[in-house]
Amino acid sequence: MRKLVFSGDLGQPDRPVLNDPTPITEADVLIVESTYGNRLHKNMADTEDELVHAFEDTLARKNGNVILPAFAVGRTQEILFILTDLVRRGRLPAMTVHVDSPMAEAATTLTLKHMDLLDAPTRDLVTWNRRHPDKPAIRFVREVEESMALNEIKAGAVIVAASGMCDAGRVKHHLRHNLSRRECSVVITGFQAIGTLGRRLVDGARWVRIFGEEIPVRADIYTIGGLSAHADQKALLGWLAHFRRPPARCFVVHGEAGTAAIFADAVRGLGWPDVTVPAHGELHLLSGGGKQ
Repeated sequence: MRKLVFSGDLGQPDRPVLNDPTPITEADVLIVESTYGNRLHKNMADTEDELVHAFEDTLARKNGNVILPAFAVGRTQEILFILTDLVRRGRLPAMTVHVDSPMAEAATTLTLKHMDLLDAPTRDLVTWNRRHPDKPAIRFVREVEESMALNEIKAGAVIVAASGMCDAGRVKHHLRHNLSRRECSVVITGFQAIGTLGRRLVDGARWVRIFGEEIPVRADIYTIGGLSAHADQKALLGWLAHFRRPPARCFVVHGEAGTAAIFADAVRGLGWPDVTVPAHGELHLLSGGGKQ
């Protein structure tokens, strides 16, 4: 029986919230992501420094708002963990974090029902936050009217909202109201695919179109690459190192073409004999080999 293994969102080894994934030691066919296969993330210490600077600069010096686009499942929960931990350690002041996503609320509630799946530091932090519910005060926004009211806040608001790449959801409304304001900041915490609004912001666009309206980009755009759920090249290769023998075939996917090619070369450097970057529309037969 052939064993087919997919890898994705492996994360960094020092990342919080969930327990580390169980290593895989063998497979006949492996499909591995390559989102950050050509680079290394900043370590958590440097990532925290960058995040603290973004918050301090926006909330204290410029007296503006911080908008954090985040996927409702996974990314939002990790951001809440990191902000709570920074408040607990005194690196950020107590604040109110508005989580503007009913789905994120549901996902967070479900996560907290399965504490056994969380790592020890996360369990300890949840216990601490329950004793100090204002550090930070996490407010989930459900109704549309509540979401709209957030845009009346001109200073001091921290808003976590979906979607993570800024192409849909409530975050687009918050960007529409805050991007043109120099005192505000947008903190990007995950990969932004080509063609998305988030990618245009990361690439330095001076104007963006939201709901058919041209919006000038005057807010500061912070890209916190170290918070991505996608592993960097070192972490990906570290995961592959657990294999006792190379899979008969390895497919490198989920990365921009140039990045996937670079990572495929890195995998071949491990001595793996058959590493392919499949092109769009290609059909590969896993039984008997070959492609069409």
